[in-house]
Amino acid sequence: MKKLLILIVAGAIYFHFYPNEKLNNWVFEQKEFVLSHFSDATDTKVRLKSDKIYQDLAKDFGQFNSQEKAYVAEITSSREKVKSFNEQYCKSKKQTPKLHRDNLTKVCLSISKYSNLL
Repeated sequence: MKKLLILIVAGAIYFHFYPNEKLNNWVFEQKEFVLSHFSDATDTKVRLKSDKIYQDLAKDFGQFNSQEKAYVAEITSSREKVKSFNEQYCKSKKQTPKLHRDNLTKVCLSISKYSNLL
């Protein structure tokens, strides 16, 4: 046990005074990975359930064709996809070839209702 403690202290002193760039990068990446997983696991914020947007748009599906319905289902499959779609098309006012302009407006309007929960 004493030898293990001496080895740990010696390693810590060595890496403190003679840092290794690759090792420091690796430690930093591992630290970020662990912190992000702990953050996700201990998050207490109320979040948007992504299918809520799909349910809100279901009443307007008469104006959507089958490809647009499938694309909306793909968008609303996860909160991350909804968030990226919102940033890519709604906030930047870009057009997507997969949705008609009026339908894109409806999707963006539905997302904007819950944008504070993303």
